[in-house]
Amino acid sequence: MSKKTLKFSVLVGTLVVLCGVAAETNAQEPGWDSRIIVPREERAALQATPIEQRSYRPFHFYGNTVRRSYYRGNPMPLPRDYMATGNVLNSNASPTEARSGTFSRNRRGQ
Repeated sequence: MSKKTLKFSVLVGTLVVLCGVAAETNAQEPGWDSRIIVPREERAALQATPIEQRSYRPFHFYGNTVRRSYYRGNPMPLPRDYMATGNVLNSNASPTEARSGTFSRNRRGQ
């Protein structure tokens, strides 16, 4: 096996391992909640939940940064985070739908 082939094999193997680890880590992340402000009745339960386990929420920069750092090891948002924020803000999703990511973009017409 030549050095070029060996280097290519090592590169491909490393990428496969890294992609597998990233996919596994992302699967554990919490979903998005469309509510910016939580109703008073739910605040006590939310505050009792560790910040790493709470849902991502639009405009909650500190909490979202802590969660990204915890789950991904990098606090910087990815392009998909901007897309998710826009989708959550533009939807009429209930909090349960927004958390699970099963909401539709155009519920008004239903």
